[in-house]
Amino acid sequence: MEIDAQIQLLIDNAPQDGETPQLLVMSIAPVLRAIAQKLRYSEYYIQQSLSGNWVLTTLSHKTNPQIEKQVIYAFPRLQDVSLFSPAGLNPQMVAHPIPVTHILFQLLALEPVDSIVFWETPSPTSNAIEISRQELQSLIQQQIRQVPPHIA
Repeated sequence: MEIDAQIQLLIDNAPQDGETPQLLVMSIAPVLRAIAQKLRYSEYYIQQSLSGNWVLTTLSHKTNPQIEKQVIYAFPRLQDVSLFSPAGLNPQMVAHPIPVTHILFQLLALEPVDSIVFWETPSPTSNAIEISRQELQSLIQQQIRQVPPHIA
């Protein structure tokens, strides 16, 4: 699914409260579109529990193991999930393709998650792009400040 179609789906499914669709169009969609265009794939596989919860991975800093962050891995192909993650072989886990803009949009609300790591090549190695929740929120805040007050 093309990026613009993904964004339109987000807008169509937003609460029709008079503000949310407009906020999506004016402030959130431009940021989602810009980031999604830098990524190689239009959808990625996200590992999930059978109840639909996304699988979190805790990463520790190399030189200071007390510093940790929570990430979600996004894979370009289904077979990459089991190659990279031992949980990928767990029958209690599944992986579903999710449009890239929807992954980014979900990141805004995923409080325990620090970032999403998008693997850009099949058979994940070191070619990944990490998008932090804080960075995404900051970009959206910058976009909101650019919207004229009578529209926002």
